[in-house]
Amino acid sequence: MSQQQETGISRRDFVRISGRFGLTSTLLAASGLGATMTASSLARAAEEEEKQRSQTTPKHTLRFGASGFNDRNLDIQKSGQLFFARDIEARTNGAIRVEFMGSNEVCNQLDCVSKTQQGIVDMFSASTQNSAGGAPYYNVLDFAYMFPSTASMFHFFYDNRSEKLFREPLRDRHKIQFLFTHCDLRGLMMGLKWADKPLVTSLEDLAGTKNRVTGTQLGRIAMQLMNLNPVPVAWEETLDGLRQGLLDGAETWMAAVAYAGMAPVVSQAVDLRFFAGTEHTAMSLPVFDKLGSDLQDQVMESAYTAQIFTQGMNEAGRTQVVGATENPQAGTVFAKNNVRVAPLSDEVRQQAEQMCSPEFNPEPWEQWRERLSSWAGGVDVYQEIHDIAREIPRDTAAVNVKPNRWWRA
Repeated sequence: MSQQQETGISRRDFVRISGRFGLTSTLLAASGLGATMTASSLARAAEEEEKQRSQTTPKHTLRFGASGFNDRNLDIQKSGQLFFARDIEARTNGAIRVEFMGSNEVCNQLDCVSKTQQGIVDMFSASTQNSAGGAPYYNVLDFAYMFPSTASMFHFFYDNRSEKLFREPLRDRHKIQFLFTHCDLRGLMMGLKWADKPLVTSLEDLAGTKNRVTGTQLGRIAMQLMNLNPVPVAWEETLDGLRQGLLDGAETWMAAVAYAGMAPVVSQAVDLRFFAGTEHTAMSLPVFDKLGSDLQDQVMESAYTAQIFTQGMNEAGRTQVVGATENPQAGTVFAKNNVRVAPLSDEVRQQAEQMCSPEFNPEPWEQWRERLSSWAGGVDVYQEIHDIAREIPRDTAAVNVKPNRWWRA
């Protein structure tokens, strides 16, 4: 179902309005209207948005390749892309103007990073896991069970040490300026052939299953160690695979199931939490460098604000919009589509951690660990991030992690 159908606006009306007032102004207007939107209210809001955005002549117009994101799915997974676009324009008084190109218009999850490196777009959003094919240092986030909770992930991304351990190598090796990210943990989303099976409660229930894997090389190692048979399958083929039973499941996080329209073909969401799920926004380092110090400061402040937005809003959205809980609330995406959440016990996740994490099973990870550590300047980058992630109590709520401007000493 399209975003226009869900809000009662036809695709023809949306195209007509965006053709008159611009796609970005129309998307920004739509993001502020919600489910009550009509064609006339969207046209009025888009006109006002375009008037405000056109009051000044921009010094820089940044093309934002936002993979599959649009106003509809950002109401489900609140990962902050449109919020960031609006904030950066307002914060710079129009000196920076963003042309938002989502819905896979110019790039998709697998190639947005390479199109940014090639200069086709100036900034992009995609998961770091899918971006790892074009920028392999992103794999550093994907060691199995390196992060014990989403709170530990936010703690790391806010920490000043994340500059040296993560962002600086991305700049040096891949010319990518990492801005902000949503944080979640990945599990297995089981297809329709699991609809009539008992709720998954153990790793033995999953042994030997065939599961789609994203672009992450390290995610595949973890799945192999847990006998989960990772299969690289194109995204457009994943839905049919889950529907027809050609795939047992797919590794991703629960909000991704909801925003990407997977819920109708997912019957069980297994909360394995075995490595990071990070839908991030970044930009070309050469483009960032050309902005000058004043506008660079504003970009970073907008990134910081968007990081706080995702920290709170996405956590609320997981329960109130997605239904990523053992008993999904009525009206959530999971409740509407009869997706059962398999919570798993701490003992089962501990068993999984002992099977596949570098802490307990180091040998399969040695080659990647050495490679990533050398790219980070010779530090044991896995151990450093692992230790930072455990500086806060395991039961810390993600919304209680204190924000910090990570780029300032």
